[in-house]
Amino acid sequence: MENTLAPGLYIVATPIGNLGDLSPRASMILSQADVVAVEDSRVTAGLLRHIGVKRPMLPYHDHNADAVRPGLIARMGSEAVALVSDAGTPLISDPGYKLVRDARAAGHMVVTIPGPCAAIAALTLAGLPTDRFFFLGFLPSKAHARAEAIAEVAAIRATLIFYESGPRLSACLSALAEGLGDREAGVAREITKKFEECVTGTLTTLAARYAEAPPKGEIVIVVGPPGEAPPATLEDGEAALVEALTRLPASKAAGEVAKKLGLDRKALYARAMELKG
Repeated sequence: MENTLAPGLYIVATPIGNLGDLSPRASMILSQADVVAVEDSRVTAGLLRHIGVKRPMLPYHDHNADAVRPGLIARMGSEAVALVSDAGTPLISDPGYKLVRDARAAGHMVVTIPGPCAAIAALTLAGLPTDRFFFLGFLPSKAHARAEAIAEVAAIRATLIFYESGPRLSACLSALAEGLGDREAGVAREITKKFEECVTGTLTTLAARYAEAPPKGEIVIVVGPPGEAPPATLEDGEAALVEALTRLPASKAAGEVAKKLGLDRKALYARAMELKG
């Protein structure tokens, strides 16, 4: 096949399980690229065999990226460089954004060939709100760091998406339940494969399900957004008002608390004057 690709960087999404999901365009790019930057050459070699081609491959991963990147950038001036991950869309919980950044800085063409992404596929399976979602990748493995990371996103009013491994799944689900409350969630695995499943339920129910029998392979956890916050009470208003009065005059303190908590400004102002008196 004659190579018709212009020089530059081609970001190629590859299947996350089912080889039939490789798009014709992705197949064409991989067939004609001068070099394919890969996470694991054994994995990508299998994909190339599937489409019946052999192409030069160059490992590009977390451990060698800084050393390999300058050479790849140089090659983009005259060659078509394809970037793939082991599965799914490159740069999503995989190395690659620095390669894109440096390619752009060098003035090279950058093209994306979209396709499978485990995070988006799981979101479509889980039956949870999709109007706003927040992808967080893998949480830290150590309990304290994981709890801190969960606390940072607890108030975000969006569906949350995490990647996780089988052995850590139950502990992760328990930590999410503790940090987020017992929200509705889904655990998706074997996506696009014969035994694809997405098990839904509360976080505590799912943690118990997988405690004794952790599944194999990589997993996507999808967690629903928090419920509506309960209306502020008079006690909430009083506490907020006391704090605001340490910084502001009565009128401004009442206005700030009224806006923040949705309480009556006149009543807050009257109470502020009582407190100051």
